[in-house]
Amino acid sequence: MGVADLADYPWDAVRPFAVRAQQHPDGIVDLSVGSPVDPTPEVIAAALRGSTDAHAYPQTAGTPALREAIAGWYARRRGVPGLTVDEVLPTVGSKEFVALLPLLAGLGPGDVVVHPRAAYPTYEVGARLVGATPVAADDPAKWPEGTRLVWLNSPGNPDGAVSDVAALRAARARAREIGAILASDECYAELGWDAPWDREPVPSALDPRVTEGDRTGVLSVYSLSKQSNLAGYRAAFVAGDAALLAGIHTARKHLGLIPPAPVQAAMVAALGDDEHVDRQRERYRRRRDILRPALLDAGFRIDRSEAGLYLWATEGRDAWETLADLAEIGILVGPGTFYGPHHPQHVRLSLTASDERIAIAAARLRAR
Repeated sequence: MGVADLADYPWDAVRPFAVRAQQHPDGIVDLSVGSPVDPTPEVIAAALRGSTDAHAYPQTAGTPALREAIAGWYARRRGVPGLTVDEVLPTVGSKEFVALLPLLAGLGPGDVVVHPRAAYPTYEVGARLVGATPVAADDPAKWPEGTRLVWLNSPGNPDGAVSDVAALRAARARAREIGAILASDECYAELGWDAPWDREPVPSALDPRVTEGDRTGVLSVYSLSKQSNLAGYRAAFVAGDAALLAGIHTARKHLGLIPPAPVQAAMVAALGDDEHVDRQRERYRRRRDILRPALLDAGFRIDRSEAGLYLWATEGRDAWETLADLAEIGILVGPGTFYGPHHPQHVRLSLTASDERIAIAAARLRAR
C-alpha cells in the first residue's frame, strides 16, 4: 500500500454537520476536534521569542538541554527515574511519530500491528502505509503471533480508558513473548479525573513497576499539545529503549525530521514549569464538570472517560443520527466510527472549547 491508496481523511465527512451547526442563531459549539483554545503560557512563548536567531540547522536528537528536560520531566511527573539522554528523542508532534513508527522500525508486509479497539486512526494508517496488517485487540491474549508492534493508548483517545500497572505489566509480558515492540501513546496522562486517577498519576509503560528496570522493547510517546496548549508548535517526544531509539534517530536524521530550534527551546521551558500544567488541568476539569452532567441529563450514557480530553458518550442509536440531532442545536461532535467499527453508536465530545461555549452547550443539551 502507498500514500495514494490511503482512505479519504475521515473528518471531511463531518463538514455538512458543521455547516448545519454554524447556522444556529447563537453560533456553533465545536466539540469535535481536540484542538486547544486556551493561550500558550507566557513562559513558553517567551522562550520561543528568545530563540528566533536560529540560523543553524537544529539537532535531530534535540539539544542537550531538551533531552535533559525530557528525562527530568519523566522522573518528576511520570514516576520514571533514571532515563538517560540516549533514551529520549524529540519529535515533530506525536502524530508523525505514530504514523511513521512502523516504517522506522522496519515493518512491512506480513507483519502485524496491534492497536486498541477504540483507537486513534493513525495507528492503522501507519500500519497500512508499510503494508503491515492492523489488528484491533485490547486483550493481550488475542495479540497474534507475527505481531511486531503493539500500540497502547492510555488514557485513550477517544474513550479515556486508563491502563493500570497490572494491565501494563500484562501487555509488556505478552509483547516480550511474541517479540513485539510495545509503544504506549500517553499524551493525555496529565488529565486524570475519576478515582484513582484524580489523586495518583496515570502510570507510564516505562514505570519501574511495569518494566522492572528493563526498558528493552518499550517506548512511551508524549505530546505537549494538550497539557501546555502547544498543538501549533508540534512539540512531542518519545522515550524508552535506547537501542530502538538509536536506530530511529538515525532514520530521522536521514529524513530531516527535526523539531525547529525555537520549538526545542520552548519545550525546555514547558517541561520545566509545572504550574501552567496544573492550571490547564483545572480548566479542563471545570469544563468536564459542566458538560458531563448535562449529557447525562439529556439521556446519554458516558462510558469510560475516566481521564483524557474527551467524553465518550452514546444514546444507544447510530452515531450519525446523534451527530445530526446535535448539529440541529448547534453542537458539533465526532462520530465513534472514526475510531474503528466497534463503537457505531458512540460520539466523542472534546473539552477543548471555552468556558462560555461549554456552558452554552450544556444549556442546549438540557433544553433539547
